Amino acid sequence: MLLLARAGVLDRPAVQAWRTVCLAITVQALPFLILGTVLSGAINAFVPADLFTRVLPKRAALAVPVAGVAGAVLPGCECASVPVANSLIRRGVTPAAAFAFLLSAPAINPIVLTATAVAFPGNPAMVAARLAASLATAAVMGWLWLCFGKEKWLRPAVRHTGHQHGHSRWAEFRQGFQHDFLHAGGFLVLGAMAAATFNVAVPRTVLDTFSGSPWLSVLFLAGLAVLLAVCSEADAFVAASLTGFSPTARLAFMVVGPMVDLKLIALQAGTFGRAFAVRFSAATTVVAVAASALIGGALL
Repeated sequence: MLLLARAGVLDRPAVQAWRTVCLAITVQALPFLILGTVLSGAINAFVPADLFTRVLPKRAALAVPVAGVAGAVLPGCECASVPVANSLIRRGVTPAAAFAFLLSAPAINPIVLTATAVAFPGNPAMVAARLAASLATAAVMGWLWLCFGKEKWLRPAVRHTGHQHGHSRWAEFRQGFQHDFLHAGGFLVLGAMAAATFNVAVPRTVLDTFSGSPWLSVLFLAGLAVLLAVCSEADAFVAASLTGFSPTARLAFMVVGPMVDLKLIALQAGTFGRAFAVRFSAATTVVAVAASALIGGALL
């Protein structure tokens, strides 16, 4: 770094832009990562182990949509949902339901839907389409995991589940928060670095090349959402600014982004393992694009 600074490389406009984007993504996501790790530590230390299994339906197929709808109560982005979903699995919740919650929480919570309504004034159909497509994707992915998912794809838990008798609950909360935050924070930074590299390396003229084709525009904005890694609280304003693209393509941007982006893939890989992250993110992308195309075509 000292050699690069002495050579003036760090002062070049492209490098400065890269640093700005990387820092912006990290700072934007950090409060919600803290929220998620606080909730994760609190669940691990204070919530009775059988609470979630008692609240959710006994049948896993019914627990999936219920968990997807429950994602509306977590006012955070995708960075917060990963550690919370991990804690739910540790507490005995079926992984299919936990993954439905992981996908829906950053996409349908009140903050995100309000931001979408503000970004698209006078267009309630866009809000309804985002809600429906996101819920459909979360439920379908939960059911797919229920049918085809394998436990061996998940990394084993590295710390205990729940409160242990004779231990301080606050000490367990602090230890759980520290572990989850430091572990997920590193992968968040790696994802932010990858997203910043794409922002700087790809010229804006590439956007205009794909906007003319309805199908290519949907696929391109879905891929762009993965690479840009915009927080779900802000992605509606980015989508609204892409006026050259169709409403369905912009819907795909808002549905795919909170469920599959570079920082989220990095967080999933660090939490659940690379075998899970590769399979789950690829399948989620396909399902989210299909749900956006179908629901967007019907409502928009």
